[in-house]
Amino acid sequence: MLDVLVIGAGPVGLACALEAQRRGLQVAVVEKGALVNSIVGYPYNMEFFSTPELLEIGGYPFPTFHYKPLREDALDYYQRVARAENLALRLHERVLSLTGEQGNFVVTTDKGQIPTRNVVVATGFYDLPNPLGVPGEDLPHVSHYYREPYQHVARRVVVIGAKNSSAKAALQLTRAGAQVTLLVRGPEVSDAVKYWIRPDLVNRIKEGKITAHFNTTIAAIRPDAVEILTPEGPREVPTDFVYALTGYHPDEALLGRLGIEPDPADEARAPLFDPATHETTNPGVFVAGTVCGGRATSRWFIENGRHHAQLIAAYLAAGVPA
Repeated sequence: MLDVLVIGAGPVGLACALEAQRRGLQVAVVEKGALVNSIVGYPYNMEFFSTPELLEIGGYPFPTFHYKPLREDALDYYQRVARAENLALRLHERVLSLTGEQGNFVVTTDKGQIPTRNVVVATGFYDLPNPLGVPGEDLPHVSHYYREPYQHVARRVVVIGAKNSSAKAALQLTRAGAQVTLLVRGPEVSDAVKYWIRPDLVNRIKEGKITAHFNTTIAAIRPDAVEILTPEGPREVPTDFVYALTGYHPDEALLGRLGIEPDPADEARAPLFDPATHETTNPGVFVAGTVCGGRATSRWFIENGRHHAQLIAAYLAAGVPA
C-alpha cells in the first residue's frame, strides 16, 4: 500500500511527490494524460511569464538560455526532475473514484485499483474550457485551445476573449498573416493582460491591423460566420476559424467523487481546506496547486503552488494516521 498517491503529474503534483518521497514515504503519481500534460497542450514555443528560478521544484536548477523559459524548456526540465527522483509514474490512467478512509483508501482508475493511505489532488484546470454556451460552439472549426498561427495564413480568424492567451494569440495570428477579429465582452482589453503585451495589442487595434468589437457577446457560431450582439446592434463576422479563449475551470465532478467539498462562502467554489496543511474536510485527502483556487484560476500558479508540496509532505511525515 502506498503512503501517498498524487493525482496529477503537473509541476505541483511532481513537487508533492518528490517532497513526500524524500521524507521516506511510499509515493506514486497517477495522471490521465502525459507528464505535465497541461504544458504539453500549451502553444508551441510559448514563453512563460516567470523567470526559471520561480518554476523550479525540488531544488533542481532550471537551465535555459532564455530569460523567461519556453514551453519546450519546461517539458524537458520537469521530465528530467521526475527521472532524477525516480518517481513512480502512472501516466495515461484516469482516476474515477475514491472509497475508504484515511489509512485505507482505494483509488479506482480506468486501469485498476490503487490502495493508498493518503491522497494529494493536484489536478489543475487546463483540461476543461469554460463554454460559451451558444449554438455552434461544437463545430469543427471552433477550438478552446490555441497552438500556433501558421495554418491560418490569409484566413479570417475570430478570437474570443481579452486576457493573456487571447491577446497573444491575436498578435501571433496577425503577424503570421491572418485576418483577425477580436471579440471582447468588456469595454476594453483587460488590465489583467501583462504590461508588455497589452500596449502591443491596443496599438495593433488602433492602427487597424486587428479589428476589435468591445461590449460584445456571442449569439451563435455558424460554419462561415459568428453572430454577435454589439452596442450598435446585431452583426455577423465572416470567419474561417474561431478560437474561444475564454478560460478554464477545475474538474468539479472529479473533486466531488474524491469527497472534496467546495467552500459555500466562495463564489469561485474553491475547495475547503486547512491552509496550514492543505488537508480537505475529507481526512487524508489534500489539495495542492491551482485547484486550490476553484474557478478563480489566477489565485495559484506554479510559482506559489509548488510550496504547497512542502506543507503537505511535512505534515504527512510528522505522523498523520496511517
